[in-house]
Amino acid sequence: MENLKVTTFQGYLFWENIDKNLQNIELKLSAIREKTNLIILPEMFNTGFSMDAQRLAEPMGGKTMQWMHKMAKKYDCVVTGSLIIKDEEKYYNRLIWMRVDGSYECYDKRHLFALGKEHQTYTAGNKKLIVELNGWKICPMVCYDLRFPVWLRNVDSEYDLLIIVANWPERRIAHWRALIPARAIENQAYVIAVNRVGHDGNEVYHSGDSTCIDPNGNVVYYKRDEEDLYTFSIIAEEVVKTRRTLPFLKDADHFTITN
Repeated sequence: MENLKVTTFQGYLFWENIDKNLQNIELKLSAIREKTNLIILPEMFNTGFSMDAQRLAEPMGGKTMQWMHKMAKKYDCVVTGSLIIKDEEKYYNRLIWMRVDGSYECYDKRHLFALGKEHQTYTAGNKKLIVELNGWKICPMVCYDLRFPVWLRNVDSEYDLLIIVANWPERRIAHWRALIPARAIENQAYVIAVNRVGHDGNEVYHSGDSTCIDPNGNVVYYKRDEEDLYTFSIIAEEVVKTRRTLPFLKDADHFTITN
């Protein structure tokens, strides 16, 4: 496992405007000046957190996935974030893990935000995704999943890095800031959480508060209230040392979620 260079984009999302969001993100990514292994974008980065799936959904391999592949090739790295996908007549809040060669993996958000009526539009996923990058085992999740530690539990040390992509509103940002360090400490893994900023089409304000927390709960990166493109390293030895000196995961409960 090598140290991993990660670029996060805490962006303003133009409401339900796919072309404008892709253009804006592409422009902002052009500021990258160093080699990165992974670019992380927010939840529904091309539309904002919209329930108008019938109008905004794309098929697998559509415009936004093609754009993700273009960015992956340009920066020679993985690009990830979630978007609205229509697949077999169902709508999903689907995270795409896009590689340089155009191959990809998917994760469908399991916990749909009933308070925002997300469950009335989208179909929930039922399978975790664990991907590998430069020797790191990585588990990507989407927004509301953060509140459900059983689903995020690092059973048998299956991951070293937990990623959360989100549209998390400022009115509940205290929960966000408490839960992210908890997930890092209890799972002895890095957590990188990437949120959006600004008001959405429902006049809900998002303060960002994107962050990276190491396995001991220390802050590696944090940004609030403004767009920010930031590249930083996460350290392999920090994971190894934490699990060696504090072998708490070995004492954890073993279980399987079956539905």
